[in-house]
Amino acid sequence: MTSPRPRRSHFVDLAPLRESPAFARLWIGGTIAGIGAQLTVLAVGLQLYELTRSTLAVGLVGGIALLPMLVAGLWGGVLADALDRRRLLIVSASTTWAATAALVAVSAVSAAEHEAGRAVALWPFYALTTVISVCATVTGATRTAVTPRLLAPALVSRAAALSGIGIGVQLTLGPALGGLLVASIGYPLTFTVDLVLFSAGFLGILTLPAVPPSPVEAGAARRRGFAALADGFRFLRGAPNIRAGFLIDLAAMTFGRPYALLPAVGAVAIGGGAATAGALTAAFAVGTFLTSLLSGRVMHVRRYGLAIGRSVIAYGACIAGFGVVIAVVLAGRSPSGDTALSLPALLVAAVLLAGAGAADEVSAIFRSTMLMTAVPDELQGRMQGVFQVVVTGGPRLGDLWVGILATAVALWFPPLFGGLLVVAAAVAILRLQRGFRDYDARTPTP
Repeated sequence: MTSPRPRRSHFVDLAPLRESPAFARLWIGGTIAGIGAQLTVLAVGLQLYELTRSTLAVGLVGGIALLPMLVAGLWGGVLADALDRRRLLIVSASTTWAATAALVAVSAVSAAEHEAGRAVALWPFYALTTVISVCATVTGATRTAVTPRLLAPALVSRAAALSGIGIGVQLTLGPALGGLLVASIGYPLTFTVDLVLFSAGFLGILTLPAVPPSPVEAGAARRRGFAALADGFRFLRGAPNIRAGFLIDLAAMTFGRPYALLPAVGAVAIGGGAATAGALTAAFAVGTFLTSLLSGRVMHVRRYGLAIGRSVIAYGACIAGFGVVIAVVLAGRSPSGDTALSLPALLVAAVLLAGAGAADEVSAIFRSTMLMTAVPDELQGRMQGVFQVVVTGGPRLGDLWVGILATAVALWFPPLFGGLLVVAAAVAILRLQRGFRDYDARTPTP
């Protein structure tokens, strides 16, 4: 594969899609499947809130899945270094599809029981969403570990930007579609739509070429098993820049993730119910999408650590501002409990979440590129596994964080306090980790 000549444009570079048809199919299939996955994330939260009227019950979706996801991310990374990555993707995607099909049935039974006034068991929701989350962690680690095999090194940062567009599309269309479908056709059929959309993900996976482990990968991971995982952690201990990237993202996703609050925000604060929850989730994704669309100049940025730190500071500030909006709206609500839609509050909240999405995408592009270019290929699976633990485990911790604090203090407290914590963490990491702050993409150093 030859590296294309650098270009100067503000728009995203589509060269990875042109240069690698396998990457293009994987990207398209993953994006369509991801729309359905985000649709289900919103619908599960809405149905649990409708059944329980508890933000904590919504937050427990992430909290219960956390430990299994930690194990899946780490061990999935070992498997990605030891097995054919295409086959591993097929197994994890098939399991996700089966769990989503079971969720359709559980949703239908629960809706009928609730309508009849009978008690509804919540554990099937938690069990199935845990299976889906575990498989998503394995799939994410393996899919990203495949990318450097399909593309020339110069295209990796542009592929990371395209991944941001895919995520932006998923987070924009998925929640918005989910809110509309829940309001119009109900929960079971909404989950059925996810089944149909998820099937598109098999297009990119099944048409991949075989991606066997290299001799170094196969020898380390197959011969030593858990020792291969230990090798990954030893590498991470000696990789301060990769470690700092993990820590700064973990802080942002743990303390600055407001998604579990959105059903309650739509119901008792801003108003508008499920449609508001979907719109606010989509607003975050709009920021992600627009940033990725205008990412053509990312290849000219060299100071990755500084770019990551500044973008995370902006992210925390936007999340804190979202908490202020909720506090102001709740303070202005009449004691009678009127929850009519407040359009000005919705617009301001949407702008702040779009800003958070934009800042998060800047950070994601450079963190992903740093990981894919500074880590040796024989360790890609294991480091991508740790990365998936951070990017998927952090949000689950965040869901639990906001669920507990919103219940114990107030709805506005978790985003306001958490956003300020994110800013403080980013400032501290930039000050304390000089190598991370001065990271230069021309000499990738883990």
